[in-house]
Amino acid sequence: MLRSTLGRFLARIAVAGALFAAGAAQAASCPVHYLDGRPPEIRNQKLAAATRELCYGVFGVVHSGVTRTPLWSAEYVRADNLKRAQGLERDDKFHAEQRLPRGQRAELSDYARSGFDRGHLAPNANMPDRRTQRESFSLANMVPQDRDHNRHIWAPIEGAVRTMARKEGELYVITGPAFLGASLKKVGNVIVPSHLYKVVYSPRQKLAAAWFTENRADAPIHVVPVAELERIVGIELLPSLSAKEKERMLRLPKIKQRKNRS
Repeated sequence: MLRSTLGRFLARIAVAGALFAAGAAQAASCPVHYLDGRPPEIRNQKLAAATRELCYGVFGVVHSGVTRTPLWSAEYVRADNLKRAQGLERDDKFHAEQRLPRGQRAELSDYARSGFDRGHLAPNANMPDRRTQRESFSLANMVPQDRDHNRHIWAPIEGAVRTMARKEGELYVITGPAFLGASLKKVGNVIVPSHLYKVVYSPRQKLAAAWFTENRADAPIHVVPVAELERIVGIELLPSLSAKEKERMLRLPKIKQRKNRS
């Protein structure tokens, strides 16, 4: 049912190819967020329809008008920004992204009473000031996320990245959803990802690796090479690296999953 719905939606987007071309042409508009200034490259063309790049202060996203979620967020995570973020009181002002067409963006009403969290891709705790904090609460930076997954699996992964960044000084991070299988769900008009991933590249070590996990409570956390993840999601996530470099593994911290207390 959902697959046919997606097909009808894609058929109605007559300008999808033009929108993707425009997004690709603008990909260098916030190069600081990407390793060597090169954003991910979509290989599975089913993902390419109605995409738009959105640049923010310390992160950027490429948004899909089909799923009404980001396809990825990109961050250049610096230790000095994380130091500025410490102690900054969280201000939960979720909002629809006004730069996106109404018929292609998520609305607050999509998530209302859905049972899913509005899950950040670029985490609020990485934001160094009030402006960037507000930007992180754009729904263009959100995916529908299982509540227990968000709190007990994803939050420890985000914390591990911050710990790494403080030690390394800087990291490039790509975070995104995967839409795998034929039984995807929707909340309102927004498609729920089956999986989530977080790619981490260390400029100091010149190595990368990724966490990959299902979007459900108590899901196991897998650590995979970037090359494997790219094959799974249909996106070349670190295009400036060679195939051999993508097979080499950065050592990621082991995640201690918090127990589900619900």
